[in-house]
Amino acid sequence: MVIVHVLDPFGAGLATFLRLLTEELSDDYHIIVHGERQELVDFKEVRSYFPKKNIRFIQWKTVQRNLNVRKDFIAYLELTKILRRFRYADAIHLHSSKAGFIGRIVCKQLGIKQLIYTPNGAPFLMNDVSKFKLRLYENLEKFANRLGGKVVCSSESEQQEYINRGIDAHLINNGTKIGKHSFIKDKDYTKFRIVTSGRVADQKNPEIFNQIAEAFVDLTNFEFVWIGDGENSLELSSPNIKVTGWLSNEGVRQEIRKADLYLSTSYFEGLPFAVMEAMALGKCLLLSDCVGNIDLVKKGVNGHLFNTSDEAINNIIYFFMNKEITASMGLNSMEICKDYFNIEDTAHNYKLEYQKVKELAKPKSMSLSKKLFVFSMVRIMSYLITTQIVIQCLIISLR
Repeated sequence: MVIVHVLDPFGAGLATFLRLLTEELSDDYHIIVHGERQELVDFKEVRSYFPKKNIRFIQWKTVQRNLNVRKDFIAYLELTKILRRFRYADAIHLHSSKAGFIGRIVCKQLGIKQLIYTPNGAPFLMNDVSKFKLRLYENLEKFANRLGGKVVCSSESEQQEYINRGIDAHLINNGTKIGKHSFIKDKDYTKFRIVTSGRVADQKNPEIFNQIAEAFVDLTNFEFVWIGDGENSLELSSPNIKVTGWLSNEGVRQEIRKADLYLSTSYFEGLPFAVMEAMALGKCLLLSDCVGNIDLVKKGVNGHLFNTSDEAINNIIYFFMNKEITASMGLNSMEICKDYFNIEDTAHNYKLEYQKVKELAKPKSMSLSKKLFVFSMVRIMSYLITTQIVIQCLIISLR
């Protein structure tokens, strides 16, 4: 089969997941249409980790992370030009909310029905935007859902958030590879090491990570490590935090192997690939109680969840005082990952979904009048949503 993947951004966990997926589906041909965020990672470097024989890359140059009517319209025009060449592919798979929204408009215009959308983090759960923007994101997701395509969430909790908002959603858990004996900690590393991995951004809540680390600043046998970098890195000011910067895939694994405990302070997730990698490496988990994270922890079996920094601190002390239990929970993490979050099962399930959408009617060319109608409907809906937000702002300002 020929599968077209559309995503933004092209980095971090999403790129790693897509690399593993394409490796497992090596009998299929994959066209990866991707954006770039230079502040995160060099897309040329990310490309180098992918298999060579069954992949073609196309850069989606104009796509941006934030909402911007003019820039998003330009990105829409560019993606239309790209997907027009591949409208007879067996499946189009949209990854992330921006690609999902613009991609579904483009596919509707081009008559593409063989379409899957995976949010990888519901936009209406963001914590760093106003309530009005959250309402806007929710409305945009509902509108785009009416244009077609099958919503496939990466975790049960994310799926439930979509269902709660009246959006029919299906589930395929993200997955990763399980390494042999990779749970063994570096014998030469004696400190109790707490790590996390990912972009230092508001969604990951570096402020709470820093608060937790500060509680151990006078205890020299504790060390905190943030694997990655980002715009909020200055919030990681506690002297016992090491920020590694961006590392290669093997570099990330080496840092996690040295750890005793994997800590996530995120506000929300899809199904965090970084946490699954830590599970595959046999690490005990201490995760914030949020969408995505809650699907990976069995309380008291492979770790714990927390809601406040004090809860996290108390749990870290418990894990430190009970290292044998902590190590045992790490082994349980690996077993849970094997059973529920392995890339072989994930790839198999996506293969079935691609085959299902392939059976849909092949796209038919649309007349100019139909194209104009679809474009007009999109403009009208955007106007109505914007007007709704403005009215709500005025009502609150008058109170």
